[in-house]
Amino acid sequence: MKNLENLALLVARIFMPILFIVAGYGKLGDAYAGTQQYMQAMGVPGALLPLTILLELGGGLAILFGFFTRTVSIFIAGFTVLTALLFHIDFAQGANQLMFMKNFTIAGGFLALAVAGPGCWSIDRLLNKKW
Repeated sequence: MKNLENLALLVARIFMPILFIVAGYGKLGDAYAGTQQYMQAMGVPGALLPLTILLELGGGLAILFGFFTRTVSIFIAGFTVLTALLFHIDFAQGANQLMFMKNFTIAGGFLALAVAGPGCWSIDRLLNKKW
């Protein structure tokens, strides 16, 4: 049963950060300025974009490899809730209600990962750390 739990945690660590890795990478290069303008139009300082990229790309890769899993999961969960509240609160606009609920669902998954930990197939396990 423990092997099944570890396999499920590995699969979760592969599936969950894909969205963040792709989104963080997509904000680099030509898309950087446009993303910064969009953030500013929504009332979020564009100067926060480097931190956003760091959390999405760097945090996503950390989850994928099981490094600082519990800590990074909490940060990504908080970021995802904050993103829902800042960018998807206007339910009158198209798919915002669905995006809002999707963000809360993703945050719930990351909180569960923060509690469960990365499983045995992770850098955290190799370092014998529980962060």
